[in-house]
Order: sequence, then structure tokens, then C-alpha cells
Amino acid sequence: MSEHTPKKTVLYCAVCTMPPEYCEYMPSRKKCEQWLEDTHPKVHEQLYGDKAIVDKMAMSTLSEEKEAKEAAKMDKAEQKSEARIARELEAKLSSKVVIKRLERNKRKCATTVYGLHVFGIDLKSTAKMFANHFACGGSVAKNPQGQDEVVVQGDFSNEIMDIILKKFPKVPRENVEIAPEEKKKKKAPEV
Repeated sequence: MSEHTPKKTVLYCAVCTMPPEYCEYMPSRKKCEQWLEDTHPKVHEQLYGDKAIVDKMAMSTLSEEKEAKEAAKMDKAEQKSEARIARELEAKLSSKVVIKRLERNKRKCATTVYGLHVFGIDLKSTAKMFANHFACGGSVAKNPQGQDEVVVQGDFSNEIMDIILKKFPKVPRENVEIAPEEKKKKKAPEV
């Protein structure tokens, strides 16, 4: 008969998704250490306690200068990571979801929704949801600037705005706007 070995359970950090032994090499190591201290104090003591630090120092082959440089490098990486997260949050807060009505032919029109991708919303599933809700065609297409937008056949500007605010609470109300309709100029009669 084969012997069964017990299953090993591996602890993963909720901040960086790595095992706690590797958190010290990640840019978010201070947040990882705080999470570990709050949720698993015994493991935190094993990895970051006084005895663990003394053992690491004894095994270290780096000089004090190199250790200081390495610590400065890790601090810089952590600051860059925090700055990137702040920039992404600022971009998310300052970006707009624009709902626009486009006239296709004389009687036909389409509604385009641009800017949902900034809030982490899947455009393809959103287009399908709109198509099912309004019983019309819905797709993801590139706009003239080369960026993806949701296109829904028909004039559903106000309804789409209501659905976005209801289904996606990540999108703030003040960031959703309906673009004013551009009236086409009539051609001057030829004489």
C-alpha cells in the first residue's frame, strides 16, 4: 500500500500574495509585515522577531554599507509602488465615463460608452449586459482615438447612465456624463 503524506498548507500574504518568507523582498514589505503581525503573530515572531533578526545578521555576508544600500533601494522601490498606486487612484477619480449618442443614418442611432475600462469594468461583458437588457446589438469597438468603447444600437443614453450607476458602484455619480448632442449642419441648397 502507498503511504499517504499529510497535506501541507502554505500561508500566503493577503497584501502581496506571496508566502511571508518572501514578503521582505517585495516593495510593499512594511504593509506585509503589518498584515502578518495582525493576523498571524506567531509567524511574525518567527520571521521578524529579535531572534530571527540576529540569526539573519549572523548569516549575512554583506557589509554594513551594502546592507544600507540595499535597504535604501528597497525603500525607494516601496515609495515608487505607493506613488504608482496614488497615481492610479487619482486617474480613476479624475476620469470620466462619457455616454454619447451617434446618428448612423436618418433614423438610426447608436449609443457609445467610453471610460469604463479605467474603473476596471470588463467592456465585453458590459456590452453583452446592455444588449440583453435593451434587446439590441451591443459590442466593443475602437473609437477614432484607437481606444475601446461599448457601442449599443439605439438611443439609450439616460437608461445606460442609470444602469451604470446601479450596477457599478465603483463609478462615482459625478464621473458619469452624457455628452451633448452635436447637430449636423444641413447642406446649403445648390443653385
